[in-house]
Amino acid sequence: MGIVSPGFSGRRRTADLPPGQYLTDDFPVLSAGPTPRVRPEEWSFTITTETGREHRWTWREFRALPTERPTVDLHCVTRWSKLGTHWEGVSLDTLLAGVETTADHALAHSYGGYTTNMPLADLRDGKAWIAFRFDGEALAPEHGGPARLLVPHLYLWKSAKWVRGITLLTHDRPGFWESAGYHDYGDPWREQRYWGD
Repeated sequence: MGIVSPGFSGRRRTADLPPGQYLTDDFPVLSAGPTPRVRPEEWSFTITTETGREHRWTWREFRALPTERPTVDLHCVTRWSKLGTHWEGVSLDTLLAGVETTADHALAHSYGGYTTNMPLADLRDGKAWIAFRFDGEALAPEHGGPARLLVPHLYLWKSAKWVRGITLLTHDRPGFWESAGYHDYGDPWREQRYWGD
């Protein structure tokens, strides 16, 4: 699986960056495989609890939910950061509001087979969204459209592109990159890039 990475516009440092990061104005595209092309009318999102109960939204149902417009900084494990990015999406708090669970962990699933894990607490309290717009435009497929998970306080590989669901778990289960040596949590301010960091 190759990684595609367009050129960067330069490297600038600023006090707002986590250690080891540099600032870019570009939005580099990094993917572990081909870009899935999912039409909104074919897209759905499912939260599956630890008991197997499913909570599912079609695109139309998802788009009828209240939305938020967060402005957040992005930090990629490959060391670039992009500050003040503008998104629109549905808060995970909204999606989890009617979900009964005793789970502590979550595993996000994408069209194309990608997975990534995180504590469920990192999806609550205004920390995460299912985003469908970037900079006022529909989210492009190369950036995860029609919808991606957005968890900006963690390295960007945790913000799964082409997201199709989240499984709630009572124990941690590593995802794609975590199984390949990336850090299980991925806090950019603590430089948790790889196992042992």
